[in-house]
Amino acid sequence: MQSKSSRRFRGFARVVAAALFAVASPSLRAQQPPPIHLALVESLSGAFANTGEAVHRNLVWAIERVNARGGVKLKDGTHPLQLDRYDSKGQTDDALSALRSAIDDGSHYVLQGNSSATAAALINAIEKNNEREPARSVVFLNYAAVDPVLTNERCSFWHFRFDAHSDMRVTALMSQIRDDAALKRVYLIGQDYSFGQAVLRETRRQLAEVRPDVQIVGEDLHLLGKVKDFAPYANKIIASGAQAVVTGNWGNDLTLLVKAAHDAGYTGRFYTFYGNALGAPAAIREAGIGQVVAVADWLPNVPTKASADFYRSFRERFPKPADDYVHLRMQLMIEALAQAMERAGTSDPLAVARELESADVTLAGQRGRMRAGDHQFQQPLVVGVMDRQGAPGVPFDVEGSGYGFRVVKTIGAAEAEMPTTCRMQRPV
Repeated sequence: MQSKSSRRFRGFARVVAAALFAVASPSLRAQQPPPIHLALVESLSGAFANTGEAVHRNLVWAIERVNARGGVKLKDGTHPLQLDRYDSKGQTDDALSALRSAIDDGSHYVLQGNSSATAAALINAIEKNNEREPARSVVFLNYAAVDPVLTNERCSFWHFRFDAHSDMRVTALMSQIRDDAALKRVYLIGQDYSFGQAVLRETRRQLAEVRPDVQIVGEDLHLLGKVKDFAPYANKIIASGAQAVVTGNWGNDLTLLVKAAHDAGYTGRFYTFYGNALGAPAAIREAGIGQVVAVADWLPNVPTKASADFYRSFRERFPKPADDYVHLRMQLMIEALAQAMERAGTSDPLAVARELESADVTLAGQRGRMRAGDHQFQQPLVVGVMDRQGAPGVPFDVEGSGYGFRVVKTIGAAEAEMPTTCRMQRPV
């Protein structure tokens, strides 16, 4: 049992320690400004966990770059960026719950992209939150939710998209389809939600304009992340006589589709949004050479030294083959955010959002600018065709598969730009 004098001493020591901390902590805080919290709301478990983890790696790397140069320089000092993870489990309701948690935790910046339906719900919730509680306003940074409606009729001052929307990507693919004179029959397949529906709708429209001689011999929409066996779809594609498949599928929905088609003996071409990673090249292997086409804002085999150095740096940071999925647009997004904060001199979301409207950033030779009229990032796009590593134009493979993507077409930012129907409502 402790003596009374011992207890009195311990109590006195706690009082002294608290007093010393009270005196010292202001100077410590002045020397070490608190971090600026960025909330990642993404599928980190479930069917699309691999896509969420790929995003997390990209954002970690981008934030490390900012923090390595000291952080974000504001009027009250230099602040590091900190990425906080919130698992949406691939469900919109869980994403909205994660958003509430992030706001309660003090985050003013939310990052999400893998699902346009989720992005639309987040935009709606963020607008309501910012109107009700301006002191807890949130800026939404979108790196992959590409339904065109998000920067058209449903555009929001608080939402900034750093990926090309699906109509822009379809246009890029059509530039390749236009040159495929032998193509006469295509099959359309997509995930049955806003983004997948938008891809098929725009593909039909542009095919009628660009290649009216091409017949659509089949069309399917399937549940998002629910199909485990794509063999029935593969058999339908083969039976239709399609020479090519056009799909916006992503994650396991793309990998399983490509693998099923390959296993069923399909030898036609795949025109994809995301066929350049997350297992698709390894699934199709030799059959994909010259047959799998992907459109992106950037590909590792862009033939410049700056691009090659950028990609090598990522692979040094994440050397596991399974971790090999880097997005230059996500790096540009974090750079744009850091620059906007520094121009504003504060991390206040309203001030930063106003600066983000004029973001103009360059990294690894890629330049992008934010269009203030709709908050749609404008940047070049590239089209790549799968080939064996070591073939001309393919120094780098994908995920250790031995296959990479040769860049066959570059579309400048001005050429990729499309008009908008956005009527932006800005805070007074």
